[in-house]
Amino acid sequence: MATPLSSNRDFRLLWMSGLFAVLGSQMSALALPLLILKETGSAVQAGTVGTVSICAVLITMLPGGVMADRVERRRLMRLCDVGSLLAVTALTVAVWNGHAPMALVLLVATAGAVLNSVYAPAAFGLLRAVVPPDQMGQATARLQARTATVRLVGPLVGGALFGIHEALPFTAQFLGLFLSTVCVALVRTRSAARKKAGSVLSRDELTAGLGFLWQLPYLRTVLLVFGLGMNFAFGALTFTALAVFSEGGRSGLGGGFVITCVSAGALAGALLAPRLSPDRHIRALLVVTCWSCVLTAGVLAWLSSPLVAGLLCAVCMCLSTVASIGFLSTLLVVTPEDRVGRVQSAASFLSSIVQPFGPLAGGALLTALGPRNAFGVVGAVLAVSAAVMTLAPSVRSGAVPPPSGPAAPDDDEAVAPGPHAAVPHPAPGAASPDAPGPDAPGSREAAPRPVPDAAGPGAL
Repeated sequence: MATPLSSNRDFRLLWMSGLFAVLGSQMSALALPLLILKETGSAVQAGTVGTVSICAVLITMLPGGVMADRVERRRLMRLCDVGSLLAVTALTVAVWNGHAPMALVLLVATAGAVLNSVYAPAAFGLLRAVVPPDQMGQATARLQARTATVRLVGPLVGGALFGIHEALPFTAQFLGLFLSTVCVALVRTRSAARKKAGSVLSRDELTAGLGFLWQLPYLRTVLLVFGLGMNFAFGALTFTALAVFSEGGRSGLGGGFVITCVSAGALAGALLAPRLSPDRHIRALLVVTCWSCVLTAGVLAWLSSPLVAGLLCAVCMCLSTVASIGFLSTLLVVTPEDRVGRVQSAASFLSSIVQPFGPLAGGALLTALGPRNAFGVVGAVLAVSAAVMTLAPSVRSGAVPPPSGPAAPDDDEAVAPGPHAAVPHPAPGAASPDAPGPDAPGSREAAPRPVPDAAGPGAL
């Protein structure tokens, strides 16, 4: 009989490692743009940090997945932790000394983004080795619940600390990363691919994960329609709601209430998931989530109420979080161990491409058409995606691995694209460092995304 998760020492260490790392990163995500604004008075420079970080993530995601399939994963995580500690230490010391040069801020933000691109796929490979398949759904739910909770309290704590002294959030992040590093160092489990990936810059290696995602009709449909289409449209929906109920920027209460409800819905879904066995009902959950988003857009087109908008968005987020947990746990179970890094990175890469454009589209529609028509157009896009998810035969068939291909090459050879499972975090799914792929609507974000962690690894 499998050891319960509560008694699984290595899982507890990974859970605590993520708690410390995510809490620190959430505090600094709020404090970093505030620091830049305070020092330079330039919103453009504050925005530049976020843009540079996002570009660094997109550029290094696929090579990071290859690295996770080349190097023993716990060792790789420890190296990333050390690099992150060095970067955050430099930033913390500079802020305590009263001046953080823009060049240093950009360097730290970029280093954190690059290290996170390597750390995340390695963490998922290690999680797969630590948790048995029959407990993967429960483990994923616990990770999501932890991250959703931290995302509710982290920015509040970070803002409060910044109000006392601008260096305190970064000091707290340093302490969190230090504790996270200790937890990872105490993990006993090792996870190394049986057949190591080839060169990090090899075209075959960089496209191996993308090739597998395209191979399986189920993964291809869910990632493209639910992961990209729904995530993009729901991002536009929640941003439109944020703008409308904030009265064009004159009041933040209505829009803030909507975003708070989205975060609360993510937490509720993570807490509810273990009771629903989402991996057994994943298609039904995906379909219900899609049509719930359509209903929300339709209601908001005719009823201008922040209370109604917040509650409906919370329901959508709750459902999508449960669906995402089921989808992620199923895919982690069927993922071939030697390619988990590359496919996870490929799924995250594809879903991350749409993140900046949902709010942009929502803003453009709102400006050109007004609130009612903007919600109507977004609802139509959501309805098309929902119809595809409901009727597509590939979604009904589920994630059936393709027949085994040719024998795998030796450890020192490049591995051609082949069977591997994607881990797209189907949007509008709950976003977190715990799960790759599309971020949760309104959170990895329907509201404007915070600056990526300057600290580096987003932990499990």
